[in-house]
Amino acid sequence: MVDIAVRRIDASPDGFARLSLAAVAADAGVAVPSLYKHVSSLADLRQGVALVALRELARRSAAATIGRSGPDAIRSLGRAVRELAREHPGLYAATQVPPEVEGEAGVAVRLAGHDAVAVIGAVLRGAGVPEDRLIDAIRVVRSAVHGFAVLEAGGGFGLPDDLDRSFEALLDVLVAGVGAVAG
Repeated sequence: MVDIAVRRIDASPDGFARLSLAAVAADAGVAVPSLYKHVSSLADLRQGVALVALRELARRSAAATIGRSGPDAIRSLGRAVRELAREHPGLYAATQVPPEVEGEAGVAVRLAGHDAVAVIGAVLRGAGVPEDRLIDAIRVVRSAVHGFAVLEAGGGFGLPDDLDRSFEALLDVLVAGVGAVAG
């Protein structure tokens, strides 16, 4: 059922927010009660989708940054996150969901989230960010790239100027900021 939910949510940036058991059941061609053989609740289904999303975010982030360091790694990381958000807006939205359920599902989502953030931490360590400033730098990078991706997905950039150029400017600012934090 999670794979059906992933396909359903990816049609729009707000697909994850609109996810429902009834919609997934309709896509699966079954009645809603039949879903309970596979998931215990909507929260459980949402956690399954979040797990897929976080694993994909970590995979893409790692693949984009392996063998790179410093400004090149920061830029590659930012581009990978933006690309995921552009290609799979609903799935990307699911990367921002905190663990909601207990047990194995909650643990798996927490670990996948940790893995995604660990990639960012590794990139920033490689750029010279000291451990005592690492959390700040991770938050800055995540906030900036996520903010751009969400605004872009939601049509928040109404001016006709080139979005790719604006995103590269954002990466320039991040590289400079990380350099300042790294000292």
